[in-house]
Amino acid sequence: MLVRFTKMHGLGNDFMVVDAVTQRIKLSPEQVAELADRHMGIGFDQMLLVEAPTDPEMDFKYRIYNSDGSEVEHCGNGARCFASFVRDKKLTAKSEIAVETAKGQAILKIRDDQQIEVDMGVPQLLPSAIPFVADEQAASYPIEVAGECFDISAVSMGNPHGVLVVDSAEQAPVETLGPQLEKHARFPEKANIGFMEIISRNEIRLRVFERGAGETLACGTGACAAVTAGRLRGLLDKDVLVRTNGGELEISWEGEGENLIMTGPACSVFEGQVYL
Repeated sequence: MLVRFTKMHGLGNDFMVVDAVTQRIKLSPEQVAELADRHMGIGFDQMLLVEAPTDPEMDFKYRIYNSDGSEVEHCGNGARCFASFVRDKKLTAKSEIAVETAKGQAILKIRDDQQIEVDMGVPQLLPSAIPFVADEQAASYPIEVAGECFDISAVSMGNPHGVLVVDSAEQAPVETLGPQLEKHARFPEKANIGFMEIISRNEIRLRVFERGAGETLACGTGACAAVTAGRLRGLLDKDVLVRTNGGELEISWEGEGENLIMTGPACSVFEGQVYL
């Protein structure tokens, strides 16, 4: 099977994007993991598979696979790359694109300045919807790791997130605490773990340990979850600039029950083909 693909990134969060509309593609988790290997394969944080929609009201459907071959529900940086990809490949001429994901529908808008605006939907805060083990909803929860207690916010942006407020994102124990919290028993489907430093009420610094991928240069849903957590704790205003190691995202959220909007860039790196 010969597979044509495009390598893309959103703020350094990199993707192998595959057109499964004009190509017949069937990949196993093992094949995805092999392709993700940065020494023996293409190398990427996630793979995006662009498909025809099953819902006639939608323009496309897309699926997301982590570098370990596991399928996940949503990816903010991936959504922006997806929108840029389908326009670049002339699969659509629309500037507003309706997409099916594993967790529902998303609306993607390509602005005149080529920044891509993604309606990420309403952040889910009920523990059962995240999922997160807790008796009732709260802005944050105590969680114990190796005998030490941390204060964590739990949010779903179509995928589960835990967010910690830290004094310094640069010095945060992302590599050690991240994987421990990712697999914590209170996150039954595992979780992406964000380490958020508050710069001001309109700016944060963020690092994210992503479920199934490790720390990435940027995480779109992680940025959304972090702003949600900061708003719920009364630390942030409606419009927030999120600084990641890969670049900046703009997040806007009015508050509980409202849709969250993420805006940022997407970039194509190279085209290729691989025989499987």
